[in-house]
Amino acid sequence: MRVYINPGHDVVYDPGAVNTNTGLREADVAAAVGEKVKYYLEVAGCEVKLLQSDNLYYDSAHPDRDVAVCTDANAWPADVFVSIHCNAFNTTARGTEVECYSESSQGGALAKCIQSQIVNSLHTIDRGVKEMPELIVLKHTAMPAVLVEMAFIDNDADAALLTQRSDDFARAIARGVTDWQLLQ
Repeated sequence: MRVYINPGHDVVYDPGAVNTNTGLREADVAAAVGEKVKYYLEVAGCEVKLLQSDNLYYDSAHPDRDVAVCTDANAWPADVFVSIHCNAFNTTARGTEVECYSESSQGGALAKCIQSQIVNSLHTIDRGVKEMPELIVLKHTAMPAVLVEMAFIDNDADAALLTQRSDDFARAIARGVTDWQLLQ
């Protein structure tokens, strides 16, 4: 199985959400977890490609970002697409959610597998699987695709999980992907 990993945002141009108390940046957390997910999936026998970029669908303002993530995943071609993120809202919200184009699709099944693995492994608050068809990485990919919101980076307790248990998040995401593969 070919898995395309897209750690959210960009460590140079777009840090994503930031915890104002610690300075922890979403792009850095996503990059670290993405590398670990890649490793665990490769150990499980998957072929993995990873790209972190602010150019999702020819929408980057930066000329050195000439590869569009969705187009690259489609051209490779990937069997599944996983975008890794940290949520943010009001400093009190907590938990994990996985977004997909449609819950009744293969992407929805993939989202449920990943959501279950994270919640059961890390005991995060289960915010469920959410349909988000307007998201670029779900709308412009040709394979089952998900966007994983691991935890809320602006909540100090969730931020501590993101830093102290990043390996557990990576293992859970990788297990969710391989669980989905077994269902095929």
